[in-house]
Amino acid sequence: ESRKNKERDKSVERAGCWFGGNLCSVCSGVSLCHSCLFSAQSDTMQRDVGSFPLAPTVKVKLIGAGFLTAQDVTGMKPLELSREAGISKEEALETLQIVRRESLGDKVCFSEAASVRKYTALELLEQEQAQGAIITFCSVLDDMLGGGVPLTKITEVCGAPGVGKTQLCMQLAVDVQIPECFGGIAGEAVYIDTEGSFMVDRVVDIAEACVQHCKLISKSHQQHEYEESMASFSLDSIFSRIYYFRCHDYVELLAQVHLLPDFFLQHPEVRLVIIDSIASPFRHDFDDLSLRTRLLNGLAQQLIGLANDHKLAVILTNQMTTRIGQSQSMLVPALGESWGHAATIRLILHWQWQQRFATLYKSPSHKESTVPFQISPLGFRDVPAPGPQVSSSESQTNLRKRPRVEDVKQ
Repeated sequence: ESRKNKERDKSVERAGCWFGGNLCSVCSGVSLCHSCLFSAQSDTMQRDVGSFPLAPTVKVKLIGAGFLTAQDVTGMKPLELSREAGISKEEALETLQIVRRESLGDKVCFSEAASVRKYTALELLEQEQAQGAIITFCSVLDDMLGGGVPLTKITEVCGAPGVGKTQLCMQLAVDVQIPECFGGIAGEAVYIDTEGSFMVDRVVDIAEACVQHCKLISKSHQQHEYEESMASFSLDSIFSRIYYFRCHDYVELLAQVHLLPDFFLQHPEVRLVIIDSIASPFRHDFDDLSLRTRLLNGLAQQLIGLANDHKLAVILTNQMTTRIGQSQSMLVPALGESWGHAATIRLILHWQWQQRFATLYKSPSHKESTVPFQISPLGFRDVPAPGPQVSSSESQTNLRKRPRVEDVKQ
């Protein structure tokens, strides 16, 4: 037995598959060596295009245009693939998503799984507690969310037009930059606008109010750490750390999300991605609803991966649509039932008694509840507490008494 082990070790060493004292999982060992990892990646990238689950017409056009392997396809951008292969933009985007997903699902991922680190539930809890959250400047909403908008999760904000969805997005784009000594996370924001509703003047008001609020805290503490943070936290610095992208249709949106990982390599401090709104590009010009569902599911998986890999929060705004039932109709979030599973947290903003309310409709860790909020000149804020009410009888009595008191004084 000992001789057999020695012979095996020698043969493995000769094959170059000895890595860190552990044998490669492909070569009857424990962990994957560099040579086998390279070989697995090469095999995956050389996979025939015809073996992927693509539409037959798309396969024919790809092969006819000279795209024979996965490597030929993955190096292309959606618009380039559409133009060179003679397929539509939608088919090009779907092709890239399928090829990349299937490639990652091959034995490279299976082999790497042998060496992926395992976490305990305690480690995950400690990581989540250390991540922090993005405050909204509405204390009751922050409390309802468990301290603010959480990182590594997708939060969907639904509501009718004018209820405050974009106002909340602009507020969060500013609040994510609050320095850590003030309770913030000192991050940057990516704002993807699909409706053209981003208002720079309004962001100026919100940012100035945020800076003034931090200045008041800094003066009350009078510590060097606060003064240093305020030196780099100004209106100009806030605007320089909001990266704005305007997408006019779903093709541009999917392409922009596809390019975000490369953008994060250049801007590693991004802690918030906002898409306002996710519904607008997908509610029009879609004859094939099954294609829309597949594109939305692929987009959701990409955003989940970005949130986890880069430790950031994703905010998606969604419109409302009318669902007609047998006895009554009601407003529900758009994009259908299947889209409701995409977000980890769903927040619905609505009107009631001429007052804005936010309802936590879906959350894995907090109960469903409703809180009021207001949109003030300073931004997203709490509703002020009502003052002491005076009954009409007491008011009339006071009005009658006042002349008497004045008469006595005279």
